Amino acid sequence: MSVLPTATSPDEAPQRPRSRTDLFLSFNWLALQGFGGVLAVVQRELVEKKRWMTREQFVEDWAVAQILPGPNVVNLSLMIGGRYFGLSGALAALAGMLAAPLVIVLLLATLYGQVAELPAAQGALRGMGAVAAGLITATGIKLIAALDKNAMGLAVCIGLAVLTFIAIALLRWPLAWVLLGVGGGACVWAYRVLGRLEGPAA
Repeated sequence: MSVLPTATSPDEAPQRPRSRTDLFLSFNWLALQGFGGVLAVVQRELVEKKRWMTREQFVEDWAVAQILPGPNVVNLSLMIGGRYFGLSGALAALAGMLAAPLVIVLLLATLYGQVAELPAAQGALRGMGAVAAGLITATGIKLIAALDKNAMGLAVCIGLAVLTFIAIALLRWPLAWVLLGVGGGACVWAYRVLGRLEGPAA
């Protein structure tokens, strides 16, 4: 009698890290690719290649990583490592994020200090900044589809994103006020929507 394989739930990641070493090497490779547009690299590696997360999980975890103190991708690495292997997994992922990039950044900082005043070096940095902005924008557009499953609905999510853009880019409000105002309002609204959805089920 044959047993059919269990189908993977769309809300669950189809793969997971094989070991702490796999976590370390994967995040090390991810960090070495993250020149400026780290969001694009993280999404491609963890969702599309490794398949450790669904797009919906990535959007939710990245949102949490952004409001926590410290670099977003470092927070995300700790969350993923801790999810699969506990504290030791979180430390392995963190070590992978920081080991090789730390050495490279120190070397580049030493070299850059010698050429920082050259027009060619300044122009190169401006060009890389434009490319990084394009990568982040493209990744954001790609992840919009994941908002279809958000409890608040796609229209509300896009509205909140537009409101956040206006507050930061046009009105130049401090980030803390935007998080407390727009972010707090979004949390309250999501809580109410989820409460209404769970009410009939209960």
